[in-house]
Amino acid sequence: MKLIDTHTHIYLEDFDADKDEVVQRAINNGVTQMLLPNIDKDSVTLLLEFCANYPDNCYPMIGLHPTSVKDDYREQLRFLEKTLIENKFVAIGEIGLDFYWDKTYYEQQFDAFRTQVNWAKQHHLPVAVHTRNAFPQILDELEALQDGNLRGVLHCFSGTYEEAQRALALGFYLGIGGVLTYKKSTLPDIVKKIPIERLLLETDAPFLPPVPYRGKRNEPAYLIEIAKKIAEVKETDLETVAYLCTENSKKLFLTAQNDTRR
Repeated sequence: MKLIDTHTHIYLEDFDADKDEVVQRAINNGVTQMLLPNIDKDSVTLLLEFCANYPDNCYPMIGLHPTSVKDDYREQLRFLEKTLIENKFVAIGEIGLDFYWDKTYYEQQFDAFRTQVNWAKQHHLPVAVHTRNAFPQILDELEALQDGNLRGVLHCFSGTYEEAQRALALGFYLGIGGVLTYKKSTLPDIVKKIPIERLLLETDAPFLPPVPYRGKRNEPAYLIEIAKKIAEVKETDLETVAYLCTENSKKLFLTAQNDTRR
């Protein structure tokens, strides 16, 4: 059984002390491929060096996280676009809108998002979209930008069933993580109604650890718990979930034209 963690930040300093062990534990649990989203210009070197150390298992994305959109965001975007041209990436991400903490750079977040979606179209790459307190806005944007050349995933999906339907209508996948396993989560009711062919597995490590690891640092090895919960919700077996979600991930991120090893 093989799994793909489609969204994990294991290049961050949280893993400095045991990164080799973290990657090996993931592989031992069947998580043989891990996709790593970028945050901003300062994280790029760490990201690329990490993936270079595990070329058969770790694949980089490139993007400016919405909470990193500040006064210098245009400079950041210029740097990241240059990096995109000079290197190989499996996606533009993570990008999006986040109005949970701060709305100071509200319009700038929209500008940064649209710019990076255009990169994705130009380079024929999918997008990994972060959304927090911004589902109506992000879906409006995606609907306006969808011209048949845009594909991707709503990372760490936490919207309503109606919002899920809007995303599916755009051809997008839903990224499902540890929140699915939480006692008070409404996500199981939504996932139950969504075709498994439109679901991707992710940990968002070191954040949002699934049950039974809540309160601990999350890591890709724990992806199996999310797959188990999907199997329970969908009333099917773990092997089916693993196979279909892995095929979904390959279709979106790891096709020949997107393979970082080309």
